Amino acid sequence: MRPLVSQPLIDYCIAQGDDALIFGQRMTEWCYSAPFLEEDLALANVALDLIGRAQMFYQYAAELADDGRSADDIAFLRDARSYTNLLINELPRGDFAFSMARFLLVDTFNVLYLEQLVNSSDSRIAAIAAKAIKESRYHLRRSRDWVVRLGDGTEESHQRMQKGLEEVWGYHKELFIETAGERELIASGVAVDREALYSTWSKQIDTVLAEATLQRPEDGWKVVGGRDGIHTEHLGHMLSEMQYLQRSYPGVEW
Repeated sequence: MRPLVSQPLIDYCIAQGDDALIFGQRMTEWCYSAPFLEEDLALANVALDLIGRAQMFYQYAAELADDGRSADDIAFLRDARSYTNLLINELPRGDFAFSMARFLLVDTFNVLYLEQLVNSSDSRIAAIAAKAIKESRYHLRRSRDWVVRLGDGTEESHQRMQKGLEEVWGYHKELFIETAGERELIASGVAVDREALYSTWSKQIDTVLAEATLQRPEDGWKVVGGRDGIHTEHLGHMLSEMQYLQRSYPGVEW
């Protein structure tokens, strides 16, 4: 059953798309730079999974809005302040340990979230979640294995993994913050109560960190603002590269 079209629903689909697109775009930076060829290919496939997920959400948002915009328009023809992705997704690539720490935090959340989103009262969103959950479970297996491998590896890999975890930790809080529009959709069964996922997420993260012999960072700082269009300087630099072709040659198609 498809609910009545509302602005919160359109905004929600765009936000989900933004999270996937920006994270996927950031992960493409590992192409030809990963530690070895197999990992290079694996990260490229993860990036493609995320970008494909973004396309599905953007396409649905375009159909709901029915204002002449296509999925490509939503993806490529907005300024930075119009993007509503969470900040953890736009941070620079960093080294491999930092990327795996970020993957672990985000992948763990995504699996928990999508496992519930498949029951959305909006059949289109439920279908997107049903496809995405299969991908996210694979993503989580990879990031979990790498965090354990690096954390419980050599002295250098352990130190770099701990450092990467501490650098990204303050951004995870935003994963569990709900907008007013999102709360409306939760009440109607469309979206998932992300705040309620924190306890389970926290326990799962602690389990992985214990196996990886890593210390859970202190919760003394957090950075938020992505859903309100308040971003780090890094997003603008990314968009200038990502949007170059579309803005230079408007309407171009493959």
